[in-house]
Amino acid sequence: MHTANTAVTLTAPPSKSLSHRYLTGAALARGVSQVRHALDSADIARTRAVLCAAGARMRPLPDNDGWEVTGMDDGPRGSADPARPVSCDVGESGTTCRLLTAVLAAGQGFFRIHGAQRMHERPIGELTSALVRLGAGPSFEQTCGCPPLLLHACGLEPALCGGRLLLGMDDSSQYFSGLLLAAPLALGRLSLELAGSKVVSWPYVGLTLQCLTDFDIGFHVETRPDAQQPWQTLPDDAWRSLTSAQPDCLRVLMQPGPYRAGIHTVEGDWSGAACLLAAGAVGRSPVCVTGLRADSLQGDRALLAVLRNMDARCLITRDAVTVYPSPLRGIEIDMGDCPDLVPAVAALAAFAHGDTRIRNVAHLKIKESDRISAPAAEMRKCGVEVEEFGDGLLVRGLGPARPRLPEETVLCAHNDHRIAMSLALLGLGAGCARMQTRLDDPAVVGKSFPEFWDVWSKLS
Repeated sequence: MHTANTAVTLTAPPSKSLSHRYLTGAALARGVSQVRHALDSADIARTRAVLCAAGARMRPLPDNDGWEVTGMDDGPRGSADPARPVSCDVGESGTTCRLLTAVLAAGQGFFRIHGAQRMHERPIGELTSALVRLGAGPSFEQTCGCPPLLLHACGLEPALCGGRLLLGMDDSSQYFSGLLLAAPLALGRLSLELAGSKVVSWPYVGLTLQCLTDFDIGFHVETRPDAQQPWQTLPDDAWRSLTSAQPDCLRVLMQPGPYRAGIHTVEGDWSGAACLLAAGAVGRSPVCVTGLRADSLQGDRALLAVLRNMDARCLITRDAVTVYPSPLRGIEIDMGDCPDLVPAVAALAAFAHGDTRIRNVAHLKIKESDRISAPAAEMRKCGVEVEEFGDGLLVRGLGPARPRLPEETVLCAHNDHRIAMSLALLGLGAGCARMQTRLDDPAVVGKSFPEFWDVWSKLS
């Protein structure tokens, strides 16, 4: 039994976003690299399998805390026979699908990119259209613009589009990140320019630029206040201070060059730690989560601001964050740059005094589940009033009344790891610490945080 004054100390899982990116960088580098503290989850296993199918080799480090990666000699290698393409099964990992479709297109040969049924409903057309302009040849097997697809890779040729590529980020930042990872393998200089009507999840592009820097890939970032103004080159590393971006006002100038092999360590994951930290605010005891960098470029570090705006008491040290039980208040928040936090914040809002309006997350409808409708449906089962909008949610907080979980009620994870973890948070505040016994599919957390339920059990 934990007392109200004794903090429960938990460890953040490794960053899923950075694990994808560093394993990709290591696979593209000549020679042998180490990616330490890499996440070992279903999504990361998909990325490793596709990279190895394309020519990389990986084996666990002696301490099983990461991977030794022998890079591809000459970029991704597919099959010479379109009737027998290299199979690239991305499962349910949207990150694997989008990042590696771009990377594979920079190689040679035929690749078949496919996955679970939900993946075959998720769009990738913005990316494949860009790859066509660079010389790739995708052909869709079922729905145009969605996997499964046959990719004919013959290298990326920026000259075909005049060395300039405009790319929208209305639906996902992963299209832009995938092309950034692929651009060093291209046959010439490439300018990647933000286009479209809005930019979602910009901080994830910052993580990609961090990865490129760590693998000694050269680039320049240019910005301008509006489309009528001249471009201005940011000083070295000044891109790290960018918290958002606007269409027509940012571009990245990429030079072809080799990824350099090395030793890299993956930092803790703010996304995976979100429900652990939130548990400190709604549970009986403070929660201290170690392994988190307060200066991280991860967009989900925004959870700190969310918790503070909701009046949660937080203590930050160099590599840990502690959150204390607190009376919360409802807020209005734009979560376009941190959409993965929405299920956790929606659950947190159920315990607040007043309403919480979450907006600018329309693209959540095309995630692993519809992350607008799915949280709303499950919270309603627990007595929480929720309104759905095209771009988000309105959660009417219960304050001291708190959510309730009726006997015999089974909540649905919607085959979505983040929904499952957010429901654990809802259950904790409702007095059900062993929430996995009340979910239809508790194992879905294996997609990003396989040890979640073991870690969560320490809160009871």
